[in-house]
Amino acid sequence: MPSGPAKSTRVAIVGASSLRGKELKLVLEERNFPASDIVLLDEPALAGTLTEAGGEPTFIRALEEDSFEDARFVFFTGSQQDAARNWPAAQRSGAVVIDLSGALAASGESTSWIPALATALLPRPGLNAAKSTNGVNAARKSVAYSSPGSGVIIACTLAAAVAKFSPLRTMLLLFPPVSERDQAGVDELEAQTTNLLSFRPIVQPVFDAQVAFNLLAGYGPDSKPTFAEVRNSIAKDVAEYLAGRAQAPAIQLVQAPVFYGYAFAAYAEFAAPLAGEQLQAAFSNLGVKVDAPEDPAPSNVTVAGESEIHLACIDPDPNVAAGVWIWGVADNLRLAVVNAVRIAEELVAEPRVQ
Repeated sequence: MPSGPAKSTRVAIVGASSLRGKELKLVLEERNFPASDIVLLDEPALAGTLTEAGGEPTFIRALEEDSFEDARFVFFTGSQQDAARNWPAAQRSGAVVIDLSGALAASGESTSWIPALATALLPRPGLNAAKSTNGVNAARKSVAYSSPGSGVIIACTLAAAVAKFSPLRTMLLLFPPVSERDQAGVDELEAQTTNLLSFRPIVQPVFDAQVAFNLLAGYGPDSKPTFAEVRNSIAKDVAEYLAGRAQAPAIQLVQAPVFYGYAFAAYAEFAAPLAGEQLQAAFSNLGVKVDAPEDPAPSNVTVAGESEIHLACIDPDPNVAAGVWIWGVADNLRLAVVNAVRIAEELVAEPRVQ
């Protein structure tokens, strides 16, 4: 957690029953975030669900007009529809909004922020203005931030790490897990796997395609959002976040039949060969864990519960002298949620102008 004055504050989590909402509560507790109270909120149908916060039993509350009263931070972790409907009320209450759903980024209502990349990329005027506004008095003028999804964080981290070496081109192949579609995606893969092993028809309401024992370069026609929309959204968010400060990589997706863990393969080509140690140091400086040559390559299983992106040893391409391949994996839920909490930590640590 950044150094600086800590102030106890009330935190509200909207979409507390979602996978991101559950992970966020855990991360806030594990990082000892100075929250005097964590309020768990969700749609009325899920209200009354028993859970715990801070080691004490509590219930998920129904989302109401006064749910954000006295909240310093409101995290939106559920659906984009929930965030779009309710974030104005959170902002009117004077809370700082941190959106993990993607709704505010898509509508241009927020400032995206990846704190780990602050040392590698020049500041963006929009972020500085938002932080300054918040520093004056968040109770009078609230601010909305977007914490990007794991695919965007991975792509921007890749771009920031190699930017100092002026790459000729970078390419990124992402393998998103089904948990990127929350619990419904997890349930669908589980049901499809069970049914296929039992020779029964499969259900496919989320992906409208067989995702179990399969790799997908597209979803079925009834899947919403479509495969193209998912890919284009990631590419758009990456380009907008980098904003010319680093080269945006070419991006492609392949839907993987895995529950958790965002795997990726990246290629970067330079004007002249680079020592692997130089690239490894550039990634390490951004908080990325780079394995030693003798270590086994990271996998979806080995990164479970880890907050960092993990890379295998960076390999030169056998045919292109100045090209390198990078294999990496991150815990998709943990990576996105820790970034959101780091945004709040940075704001809590800022000295206030009285």
